[in-house]
Amino acid sequence: MKESGNKAKELLPYANDIFEVLNNSYKDLYGFVPLSEKQIAMYVKQYFGFIRPEYVPIVLDSKGKVAAFGITMPSLSKALQKARGRLFPFGSFYILRAIRKNDRADLYLVAVRPDLQDKGVNAILINEMNKIYLKNKIIAVETNPELESNLKVQAQWKLMEKRQHKRRRCYIKYLQ
Repeated sequence: MKESGNKAKELLPYANDIFEVLNNSYKDLYGFVPLSEKQIAMYVKQYFGFIRPEYVPIVLDSKGKVAAFGITMPSLSKALQKARGRLFPFGSFYILRAIRKNDRADLYLVAVRPDLQDKGVNAILINEMNKIYLKNKIIAVETNPELESNLKVQAQWKLMEKRQHKRRRCYIKYLQ
């Protein structure tokens, strides 16, 4: 992406494609409900203003459509602990400092278009994320809980140093 004055606006042309890839990629996961157009518009308005585009790698296919994306952000965990969950009077200072200078990142969402899964696109995306982390001196990345039955996401971490400390399981009970 090009450098410009307002980097957040660089993501806006890809916003609908990002959510389309998200809906299509996650549709087979237990418990996922596709986002509606109204929800997508609300999320774009609510979050795309403060997201840091340099932490959101997007892989495009030959036609310029989104093939994969990853949404990461500098971790706010320690800043929120220092602020004791309060934004005022000094909590905003800790949060702004954490956004600008941080050695940890949170990995929120990763999605690869279903027709391009198992073709190496995820490796390209992870490589781009690693470049971002090296550039910004990130030493640790935290992911959200992952379904134990989601073998594709589990397999992507097999070559990396990892520690599983969150687990998500879904139990089903059939009523007769």
